[in-house]
Amino acid sequence: MKTTRKGLREGELEKDTYGRLNCKDCGESLKTKNDPDEVYTVRRCANCEREWKELR
Repeated sequence: MKTTRKGLREGELEKDTYGRLNCKDCGESLKTKNDPDEVYTVRRCANCEREWKELR
């Protein structure tokens, strides 16, 4: 699983005018899954089910 920063650099993700992360392939906004036991948040695309982690 890649980080959101790496996904932005590689062109897998893009930010819209409001700063929300979108999947480049689907154009959908990423959903957040927050596990309190982990030090990162998982960002997931609902359509293609790809995941990126984002450090808190």
